[in-house]
Amino acid sequence: MKETLHDYLRNAREAIVWKLDGLGEYDIRRPLTPTGTNLLGLVKHLTIVEAWYFGKSFDRPFPEELTWWDDDAEPNVEMWATADETRAEIVDRYRRACAHADATIEALDLSAVGNVPWWRKSSVTLHGMLVHVLAETCRHAGHADIIREQVDGAAGLRADNSNLPEQDAAWWQAYRAKVEEAAHAAV
Repeated sequence: MKETLHDYLRNAREAIVWKLDGLGEYDIRRPLTPTGTNLLGLVKHLTIVEAWYFGKSFDRPFPEELTWWDDDAEPNVEMWATADETRAEIVDRYRRACAHADATIEALDLSAVGNVPWWRKSSVTLHGMLVHVLAETCRHAGHADIIREQVDGAAGLRADNSNLPEQDAAWWQAYRAKVEEAAHAAV
């Protein structure tokens, strides 16, 4: 069970990073929702998720300082990249946080107990944490899917497998028109 959950988590992590491929600095940073959601910010946020939930929660702290989650940090500071933070820096830190998390996942049994003080029930097993982080990463991968499609129309699961029907642009345009027509007809 642990290997299955871990494999799905690894795939979701790669999907998040893949969504940045081929885009310029502005497009990976620009907010495309009213709440400021952006591609690079999602990667930065998930760094905290991996570092805290598989690190600090299991008394295996991530060795790098991540001030974004400090009590005195600006609200939502981990959800966007400043102009002086580079893509490479953020992605590399995310990969290091994931590697640190992988070491925790591999070292502990699914029944190992960690602690998340801000959760209603602060005690959590590694199994529960794997499910939680997998769900959160997949949720943000879905955000990244939509953001990336808004930026340049690219959609899909992975570079080698879109997991979408293989149709040309004309088909997709007609399909979208059909969906729009159905939405109007419903009101």
